[in-house]
Amino acid sequence: MIVNSGNLQLLNRAYSAAFNEGFGQAPADHDVLTMDVPSMTAVQEYGWLGQFPGLTEWVGERVLKGIAEHGYVLRNRKFESTVEVGRDAIEDDQHGVYTPLMREMGRAAAAHPCELVFEALLAGFWTTCYDGQYLLDSDHPVGAGTVSNVGGAPVRAQILSGGQTPWFLVDGSRAIKPILFQRRRDYRFEAMDRLEDEHVFSRDAFRYGVDARCSAGYGLWQLVFGSVNALTPDNYDAARQALHEMRGDQGRQLGVMPTHLIVPPSLEKEALEILNADRNSQGATNVWRGTATPLVTPWLAR
Repeated sequence: MIVNSGNLQLLNRAYSAAFNEGFGQAPADHDVLTMDVPSMTAVQEYGWLGQFPGLTEWVGERVLKGIAEHGYVLRNRKFESTVEVGRDAIEDDQHGVYTPLMREMGRAAAAHPCELVFEALLAGFWTTCYDGQYLLDSDHPVGAGTVSNVGGAPVRAQILSGGQTPWFLVDGSRAIKPILFQRRRDYRFEAMDRLEDEHVFSRDAFRYGVDARCSAGYGLWQLVFGSVNALTPDNYDAARQALHEMRGDQGRQLGVMPTHLIVPPSLEKEALEILNADRNSQGATNVWRGTATPLVTPWLAR
Protein backbone atom coordinates (compact mmCIF):
# COMPACT_ATOMS: atom_id res chain seq x y z
CA MET A 1 0.00 0.00 0.00
CA ILE A 2 1.27 3.46 -0.88
CA VAL A 3 1.58 5.47 2.31
CA ASN A 4 -0.30 8.71 1.67
CA SER A 5 -2.98 10.67 3.51
CA GLY A 6 -5.84 9.07 1.55
CA ASN A 7 -4.76 5.50 2.27
CA LEU A 8 -4.03 6.36 5.89
CA GLN A 9 -7.59 7.63 6.27
CA LEU A 10 -8.90 4.36 4.84
CA LEU A 11 -6.72 2.41 7.24
CA ASN A 12 -7.91 4.56 10.14
CA ARG A 13 -11.53 3.79 9.27
CA ALA A 14 -10.77 0.06 9.05
CA TYR A 15 -9.00 0.03 12.41
CA SER A 16 -11.74 2.13 13.97
CA ALA A 17 -14.37 -0.30 12.70
CA ALA A 18 -12.42 -3.22 14.16
CA PHE A 19 -12.17 -1.38 17.48
CA ASN A 20 -15.92 -0.72 17.52
CA GLU A 21 -16.63 -4.34 16.65
CA GLY A 22 -14.58 -5.52 19.60
CA PHE A 23 -16.13 -2.87 21.84
CA GLY A 24 -19.55 -4.34 21.19
CA GLN A 25 -18.49 -7.89 22.10
CA ALA A 26 -17.53 -7.46 25.75
CA PRO A 27 -20.08 -8.56 28.38
CA ALA A 28 -21.17 -6.01 30.97
CA ASP A 29 -21.04 -8.19 34.10
CA HIS A 30 -20.86 -5.17 36.36
CA ASP A 31 -24.25 -3.61 35.54
CA VAL A 32 -26.15 -5.31 38.36
CA LEU A 33 -24.08 -3.66 41.09
CA THR A 34 -23.01 -0.41 39.41
CA MET A 35 -24.52 3.04 39.29
CA ASP A 36 -23.14 4.86 36.24
CA VAL A 37 -22.41 8.50 37.14
CA PRO A 38 -21.35 11.26 34.73
CA SER A 39 -18.56 13.45 36.09
CA MET A 40 -17.78 17.07 35.22
CA THR A 41 -14.73 17.65 37.43
CA ALA A 42 -11.47 15.97 38.40
CA VAL A 43 -12.93 15.03 41.80
CA GLN A 44 -16.63 14.23 42.26
CA GLU A 45 -18.31 14.72 45.65
CA TYR A 46 -21.05 12.41 46.94
CA GLY A 47 -22.25 14.20 50.06
CA TRP A 48 -25.81 12.92 49.52
CA LEU A 49 -24.92 9.27 50.17
CA GLY A 50 -26.71 8.03 53.24
CA GLN A 51 -29.86 10.06 52.57
CA PHE A 52 -32.72 7.69 51.72
CA PRO A 53 -35.96 9.26 50.49
CA GLY A 54 -38.83 7.69 52.42
CA LEU A 55 -42.48 8.62 52.79
CA THR A 56 -44.14 9.80 56.00
CA GLU A 57 -47.76 10.70 56.63
CA TRP A 58 -48.40 14.29 55.54
CA VAL A 59 -49.84 16.12 58.52
CA GLY A 60 -49.52 19.90 58.40
CA GLU A 61 -46.51 21.15 56.45
CA ARG A 62 -44.06 18.97 54.57
CA VAL A 63 -41.11 17.68 56.57
CA LEU A 64 -37.92 18.84 54.86
CA LYS A 65 -35.11 16.33 54.95
CA GLY A 66 -31.60 17.74 54.75
CA ILE A 67 -28.85 15.83 53.00
CA ALA A 68 -26.22 14.45 55.35
CA GLU A 69 -22.79 15.65 54.26
CA HIS A 70 -20.57 12.58 54.48
CA GLY A 71 -17.68 14.09 52.51
CA TYR A 72 -17.18 11.07 50.26
CA VAL A 73 -15.21 12.01 47.13
CA LEU A 74 -14.05 10.02 44.11
CA ARG A 75 -11.10 11.16 42.01
CA ASN A 76 -11.01 10.38 38.29
CA ARG A 77 -8.11 8.33 36.94
CA LYS A 78 -6.60 8.24 33.43
CA PHE A 79 -6.22 5.05 31.40
CA GLU A 80 -4.85 4.29 27.94
CA SER A 81 -3.83 1.53 25.56
CA THR A 82 -1.74 2.08 22.40
CA VAL A 83 -0.67 0.01 19.41
CA GLU A 84 2.16 1.09 17.11
CA VAL A 85 2.05 0.15 13.42
CA GLY A 86 5.31 0.55 11.52
CA ARG A 87 5.31 2.35 8.18
CA ASP A 88 7.09 -0.61 6.61
CA ALA A 89 4.20 -2.89 7.59
CA ILE A 90 1.77 -0.61 5.75
CA GLU A 91 3.97 -0.32 2.66
CA ASP A 92 4.40 -4.11 2.59
CA ASP A 93 0.62 -4.69 2.94
CA GLN A 94 1.07 -6.31 6.37
CA HIS A 95 -1.25 -3.84 8.11
CA GLY A 96 -4.05 -6.39 8.24
CA VAL A 97 -2.29 -8.42 10.91
CA TYR A 98 -2.94 -5.53 13.30
CA THR A 99 -6.72 -5.66 12.83
CA PRO A 100 -7.24 -8.33 15.53
CA LEU A 101 -5.20 -6.15 17.91
CA MET A 102 -7.54 -3.21 17.26
CA ARG A 103 -10.55 -5.48 17.80
CA GLU A 104 -9.09 -6.76 21.06
CA MET A 105 -8.32 -3.19 22.13
CA GLY A 106 -11.98 -2.35 21.67
CA ARG A 107 -13.06 -5.36 23.69
CA ALA A 108 -10.59 -4.47 26.46
CA ALA A 109 -11.92 -0.89 26.55
CA ALA A 110 -15.53 -2.08 26.87
CA ALA A 111 -14.55 -4.57 29.60
CA HIS A 112 -12.46 -2.05 31.51
CA PRO A 113 -15.39 -0.82 33.68
CA CYS A 114 -15.90 -4.46 34.76
CA GLU A 115 -12.25 -4.64 35.73
CA LEU A 116 -12.44 -1.46 37.83
CA VAL A 117 -15.82 -2.27 39.39
CA PHE A 118 -14.87 -5.76 40.56
CA GLU A 119 -11.48 -4.51 41.69
CA ALA A 120 -13.33 -1.97 43.85
CA LEU A 121 -15.79 -4.61 45.09
CA LEU A 122 -12.97 -6.90 46.18
CA ALA A 123 -11.14 -3.99 47.82
CA GLY A 124 -14.33 -3.23 49.76
CA PHE A 125 -13.04 -5.53 52.50
CA TRP A 126 -10.28 -2.98 53.27
CA THR A 127 -11.38 0.33 51.69
CA THR A 128 -13.69 2.89 53.31
CA CYS A 129 -17.02 4.06 51.93
CA TYR A 130 -19.12 7.14 52.75
CA ASP A 131 -19.68 6.34 56.45
CA GLY A 132 -15.96 5.99 57.20
CA GLN A 133 -16.12 2.19 57.55
CA TYR A 134 -14.96 -0.38 55.01
CA LEU A 135 -17.62 -1.04 52.38
CA LEU A 136 -17.82 -4.59 53.78
CA ASP A 137 -17.50 -4.26 57.54
CA SER A 138 -18.87 -5.58 60.80
CA ASP A 139 -19.65 -2.25 62.45
CA HIS A 140 -21.37 0.23 60.16
CA PRO A 141 -22.99 2.87 62.42
CA VAL A 142 -26.79 2.86 62.15
CA GLY A 143 -28.80 4.81 64.68
CA ALA A 144 -27.49 4.03 68.15
CA GLY A 145 -25.94 0.71 67.10
CA THR A 146 -23.92 -0.98 64.39
CA VAL A 147 -24.72 -3.30 61.50
CA SER A 148 -22.58 -5.91 59.71
CA ASN A 149 -22.55 -6.73 56.01
CA VAL A 150 -19.59 -9.09 56.09
CA GLY A 151 -19.21 -12.81 56.75
CA GLY A 152 -16.08 -14.38 58.22
CA ALA A 153 -12.80 -12.65 59.03
CA PRO A 154 -11.39 -11.26 55.76
CA VAL A 155 -7.62 -10.82 55.54
CA ARG A 156 -6.35 -8.68 52.69
CA ALA A 157 -3.22 -10.74 52.03
CA GLN A 158 -5.23 -13.96 52.08
CA ILE A 159 -7.81 -12.61 49.64
CA LEU A 160 -5.22 -11.28 47.20
CA SER A 161 -3.22 -14.52 47.29
CA GLY A 162 -6.26 -16.74 46.83
CA GLY A 163 -6.15 -18.12 50.37
CA GLN A 164 -9.66 -16.76 50.99
CA THR A 165 -12.31 -16.83 48.27
CA PRO A 166 -14.91 -14.05 48.63
CA TRP A 167 -18.45 -14.14 47.33
CA PHE A 168 -21.09 -11.42 47.32
CA LEU A 169 -24.85 -11.13 47.57
CA VAL A 170 -26.30 -7.96 46.03
CA ASP A 171 -29.59 -6.15 45.61
CA GLY A 172 -29.21 -4.85 42.06
CA SER A 173 -32.79 -3.61 41.72
CA ARG A 174 -32.31 -0.16 43.22
CA ALA A 175 -31.62 3.16 41.50
CA ILE A 176 -28.55 3.62 43.70
CA LYS A 177 -26.12 0.70 43.69
CA PRO A 178 -23.30 -0.58 45.93
CA ILE A 179 -20.61 0.52 43.44
CA LEU A 180 -20.28 3.83 41.61
CA PHE A 181 -18.71 3.95 38.15
CA GLN A 182 -17.77 7.54 37.39
CA ARG A 183 -17.17 8.70 33.80
CA ARG A 184 -15.30 11.93 33.13
CA ARG A 185 -14.19 11.16 29.56
CA ASP A 186 -15.56 8.07 27.89
CA TYR A 187 -13.50 5.50 25.99
CA ARG A 188 -12.60 6.70 22.51
CA PHE A 189 -10.44 5.46 19.66
CA GLU A 190 -7.83 7.90 18.36
CA ALA A 191 -5.08 7.82 15.76
CA MET A 192 -1.77 9.62 15.38
CA ASP A 193 -1.43 8.90 11.68
CA ARG A 194 -0.56 12.11 9.85
CA LEU A 195 2.60 11.96 7.79
CA GLU A 196 3.80 15.20 9.38
CA ASP A 197 3.42 13.95 12.97
CA GLU A 198 6.67 14.10 14.94
CA HIS A 199 6.35 10.47 16.02
CA VAL A 200 6.06 9.34 12.40
CA PHE A 201 9.20 11.32 11.53
CA SER A 202 11.28 10.04 14.45
CA ARG A 203 10.08 6.41 14.65
CA ASP A 204 8.67 5.80 11.16
CA ALA A 205 5.52 4.44 12.73
CA PHE A 206 1.88 5.35 13.32
CA ARG A 207 0.04 5.04 16.62
CA TYR A 208 -3.54 3.97 17.37
CA GLY A 209 -5.03 3.91 20.82
CA VAL A 210 -7.85 4.41 23.28
CA ASP A 211 -8.01 6.52 26.41
CA ALA A 212 -10.51 7.42 29.12
CA ARG A 213 -10.90 9.22 32.43
CA CYS A 214 -13.01 7.38 34.97
CA SER A 215 -13.04 5.77 38.39
CA ALA A 216 -14.91 3.27 40.53
CA GLY A 217 -15.94 3.81 44.14
CA TYR A 218 -18.65 3.04 46.65
CA GLY A 219 -22.35 3.77 46.81
CA LEU A 220 -24.63 2.13 49.38
CA TRP A 221 -23.05 -0.53 51.58
CA GLN A 222 -26.53 -1.66 52.68
CA LEU A 223 -27.11 -3.29 49.29
CA VAL A 224 -24.20 -5.74 49.34
CA PHE A 225 -23.03 -8.53 51.62
CA GLY A 226 -19.51 -9.92 51.20
CA SER A 227 -18.23 -13.12 52.75
CA VAL A 228 -15.08 -15.21 52.93
CA ASN A 229 -16.92 -18.07 54.63
CA ALA A 230 -17.58 -21.23 52.63
CA LEU A 231 -20.42 -20.78 50.15
CA THR A 232 -22.96 -23.13 51.75
CA PRO A 233 -26.76 -22.98 51.95
CA ASP A 234 -26.54 -21.93 55.62
CA ASN A 235 -24.08 -19.10 54.90
CA TYR A 236 -26.15 -18.02 51.91
CA ASP A 237 -29.19 -17.94 54.20
CA ALA A 238 -27.30 -15.80 56.74
CA ALA A 239 -26.29 -13.33 54.01
CA ARG A 240 -29.90 -13.05 52.81
CA GLN A 241 -31.16 -12.42 56.32
CA ALA A 242 -28.53 -9.74 56.89
CA LEU A 243 -29.60 -7.88 53.75
CA HIS A 244 -33.31 -8.26 54.53
CA GLU A 245 -32.73 -6.52 57.87
CA MET A 246 -30.76 -3.57 56.47
CA ARG A 247 -31.74 -0.10 57.57
CA GLY A 248 -30.72 3.37 56.51
CA ASP A 249 -28.54 5.71 58.53
CA GLN A 250 -31.63 7.02 60.32
CA GLY A 251 -32.88 3.52 61.14
CA ARG A 252 -35.56 3.26 58.41
CA GLN A 253 -36.23 -0.21 57.03
CA LEU A 254 -34.92 -0.32 53.43
CA GLY A 255 -36.73 -3.40 52.12
CA VAL A 256 -33.58 -4.88 50.58
CA MET A 257 -34.20 -7.96 48.42
CA PRO A 258 -31.12 -9.83 47.13
CA THR A 259 -31.12 -10.30 43.36
CA HIS A 260 -27.65 -11.64 42.44
CA LEU A 261 -25.09 -13.99 43.94
CA ILE A 262 -21.70 -12.93 42.55
CA VAL A 263 -18.87 -15.46 42.62
CA PRO A 264 -15.49 -16.16 40.99
CA PRO A 265 -15.23 -19.19 38.67
CA SER A 266 -13.87 -21.32 41.53
CA LEU A 267 -17.26 -21.07 43.31
CA GLU A 268 -19.45 -21.58 40.23
CA LYS A 269 -20.42 -25.13 41.20
CA GLU A 270 -21.48 -24.11 44.72
CA ALA A 271 -23.47 -21.13 43.44
CA LEU A 272 -25.33 -23.20 40.84
CA GLU A 273 -26.11 -25.94 43.35
CA ILE A 274 -27.62 -23.43 45.77
CA LEU A 275 -29.60 -21.44 43.21
CA ASN A 276 -30.43 -23.88 40.40
CA ALA A 277 -30.63 -27.42 41.81
CA ASP A 278 -34.09 -28.92 42.45
CA ARG A 279 -32.84 -30.79 45.51
CA ASN A 280 -30.13 -30.22 48.09
CA SER A 281 -27.33 -32.61 49.07
CA GLN A 282 -29.68 -34.51 51.43
CA GLY A 283 -32.22 -35.07 48.68
CA ALA A 284 -34.78 -32.64 50.11
CA THR A 285 -36.40 -29.85 48.14
CA ASN A 286 -33.92 -27.01 47.59
CA VAL A 287 -35.72 -24.06 49.13
CA TRP A 288 -33.11 -21.60 47.76
CA ARG A 289 -33.71 -22.49 44.12
CA GLY A 290 -34.41 -19.33 42.09
CA THR A 291 -33.99 -16.94 45.04
CA ALA A 292 -31.22 -15.04 43.21
CA THR A 293 -29.43 -15.03 39.87
CA PRO A 294 -25.91 -16.50 39.84
CA LEU A 295 -23.28 -14.22 38.30
CA VAL A 296 -19.93 -15.90 37.68
CA THR A 297 -17.22 -13.40 36.75
CA PRO A 298 -13.55 -13.96 35.94
CA TRP A 299 -12.75 -10.51 37.32
CA LEU A 300 -12.90 -11.97 40.85
CA ALA A 301 -10.51 -14.82 40.08
CA ARG A 302 -7.32 -14.97 42.15
